Amino acid sequence: MKEKLKIKSFDELFVFLVAFNVQTLEMSDIFESNLILQKLPKHLKQFIKPQNYNEYSAIDQAVWRYVMRKNVDFLSKVAHGSYLDGLKQTGISINSIPNMYGMNRILKDIGWAAVAVDGFIPPNAFMEFQAYNVLVIASDIRQLEHIEYTPAPDIIHEGAGHAPIIANPEYAEYLRRFGEIGCKAISSAKDYELYEAVRHLSIIKEAPNSTEEAIVSAEKKVEELQQNMGAPSEMALIRNLHWWTVEYGLIGSIENPKIYGAGLLSSIGESAWCMTDKVKKLPYDINATFKDFDITKPQPQLYVTPNFAHLSLILEEFANTMALRRGGLSGLNKLIASKALGTIELSTGLQISGIFSNVIAYDGKPIYVQTTGKTALSYREKELVSHGTITHANGFGSPVGKLKGINIAIEDMSPRDLAAYNIYEGNVITLEFEGGISVSGEIITGKRNLQGKIILISFKNCIVKHEENVLFQPDWGVYDMAVGKDIVSAFSGPADYSSFDLITHVPSTQTLHVKKSKQRIALETLYQQVRDYREGKNNTVSRTKVLEELIENHPNDWLLPVELYELSQIDNETELSKKIVKHLESIKRNKPEFGHLIDDGLEIVSKSVKLF
Repeated sequence: MKEKLKIKSFDELFVFLVAFNVQTLEMSDIFESNLILQKLPKHLKQFIKPQNYNEYSAIDQAVWRYVMRKNVDFLSKVAHGSYLDGLKQTGISINSIPNMYGMNRILKDIGWAAVAVDGFIPPNAFMEFQAYNVLVIASDIRQLEHIEYTPAPDIIHEGAGHAPIIANPEYAEYLRRFGEIGCKAISSAKDYELYEAVRHLSIIKEAPNSTEEAIVSAEKKVEELQQNMGAPSEMALIRNLHWWTVEYGLIGSIENPKIYGAGLLSSIGESAWCMTDKVKKLPYDINATFKDFDITKPQPQLYVTPNFAHLSLILEEFANTMALRRGGLSGLNKLIASKALGTIELSTGLQISGIFSNVIAYDGKPIYVQTTGKTALSYREKELVSHGTITHANGFGSPVGKLKGINIAIEDMSPRDLAAYNIYEGNVITLEFEGGISVSGEIITGKRNLQGKIILISFKNCIVKHEENVLFQPDWGVYDMAVGKDIVSAFSGPADYSSFDLITHVPSTQTLHVKKSKQRIALETLYQQVRDYREGKNNTVSRTKVLEELIENHPNDWLLPVELYELSQIDNETELSKKIVKHLESIKRNKPEFGHLIDDGLEIVSKSVKLF
């Protein structure tokens, strides 16, 4: 008879799931464990990478454990109440780095999921993941040397910062809605260059072998770009809102705020710093949109929202300024300036997706739009049959607006109106639009939307002009004319993601993993021995011998002695405790920058923080 599996606690279950995952599961299996992940489009899945849980060292686990224990101890006093409740609901263990498989099994109960990525990903993609209720988690973990703060996104920031707070339904909906709106924000051509520069800086600052010269050079590059961005794009502005709320937000009153921003929840240094009078507290309003931030430094001011509902009010206020809702000439010009794939929607609902290259304007309104290269036409985010990028491989151009001298727009014409103005199949006609655009040719057919309005008219033997300038000529083939009196929306990305091949993401830089030295491997072995002893996997480990080897070969390592001190206190080993304290005092003298970390660690031990 087979013995039944006995698991007494969440941590034991977590360890079992990790082992099971590493041995038997492929990445696709992890996705299938959460139905939300199955709904992700392919262009987002390209950013996902395996977590490779077995690559976390015992030092990495100790870093996680230290930060989490200190955070829970401190944040229980200053974080929003949803944080501690969320730790329990989202399955975040204090003792072990979270595993995506285990997290997704629990996150699905609150309607969310999590995926691992390599550091920073493009802002539009990051926000679109949020729109699908998916947390993007940078699976690497900060070095011990950067235990208090790292500019690089890591699993402490994402897993311990973002995940717990989404257990609050009102905040979770704000995050989803933010992603839904944010992924449509239009970037400038310089935004992506800045993204790559910040990504590179975050990587080399966290890499253990980076030279000071390389870091300074990368910082200079970011600074130069930030000072020469020109007018901020929609993406730059909404990224500011994201930073001052999702990442570094405070909630409550100016006099007594609580923390809910993930950047603060995951930074044991800045979470304490932000509570002091040295950090200015401002009421959160739309003005935060125009306050830039420096990702490499602690923030000199923070914004306080009275409640989570207020966050959504400001988000909608900003969204009302976006081309997504305003459209028009300004929205189209934003797309042209971005030099990236975008979409305009006409008043009929017809959507044109491509890289917009030119617009002809008249009286402050667009009267002709032009794309370059592959273009697709859609209606309600679904590509029109026979109007994908194969049909419109070389761009698309069309007039926008009303016919000259006629009060009623084409889209508003009844069948009787259309007949009266000779707009019907087989008829040769010249349509003259306001602003000097003319379309002359034989009407082949047309397409209507669900309300019966004409959204597209196709011509043969067609010539299109703006005054005397030819925009389309008969030997180019069939001319498809979009119908719409106004551009009601303009946004980043295609209307129908299946219209374009978007599986093209190749980051210019990847997170650096250097080959470990023999000394590093030996130190990791000592950490693993102590972890095994604490978890009851090896009761024969001599803590005294571990301490002696630390003193001799790794005299400046401070975290493992703190863990040894905890065990000596639990086991009532007085002599060992004294030796450890003596060694820690020596480290504090030689490396005073570690002093507060050591003191905080000893304080946690003395309080005997109980794990849930």
